[in-house]
Amino acid sequence: MSVSEATFLQVALEDPEGHWELHCGHLRQKPGMTAMHNQVAFELSFQLRQQLDRNQFGVRVNMGHLRRSSESYYIPDVLVIPMELVRPLLPLYVLETYSSPLPLVVEVWSPSTGAFDVATKVPEYQARGDLEIWRIHPFERTLTLWRRQPDGTYAEEQYQGGPLQPVALPGVEIDFAGLFI
Repeated sequence: MSVSEATFLQVALEDPEGHWELHCGHLRQKPGMTAMHNQVAFELSFQLRQQLDRNQFGVRVNMGHLRRSSESYYIPDVLVIPMELVRPLLPLYVLETYSSPLPLVVEVWSPSTGAFDVATKVPEYQARGDLEIWRIHPFERTLTLWRRQPDGTYAEEQYQGGPLQPVALPGVEIDFAGLFI
């Protein structure tokens, strides 16, 4: 059953532990994740947090919604948000939601969400214009990334190791091997 955007926002605020998303107007509860999934997301967020200026960027893990339209809201596993977008929301009692393109959006593969992330979320993030989108596969220890090009298309690259430098976050270098135990 479809729900309105207002209903979704109310449900998501009243049940924050539910990790509610909205896909094509339908409520979707983000499932629980494996320990490996959570470890990789946490380690990535820790590396980002250590290198980013707190006055310039915020980092979220499994928090914050990306709005594509009134029928589509998604919770990425990790996201980097310019603080200029965060500050206006701080004094308000509203769902943390971002419609503007972000510098980095990351999904970590899990058995319960892997296919949905690639088939649905990645195209939605691209339609939003997010600058860099990563999909980390923690068991294969691989990374697929999509970088927005000047013409609005995305170039896809594969990584299996080595340092990573997000294009939209100059000076940041992620130790890819360090994400895994």
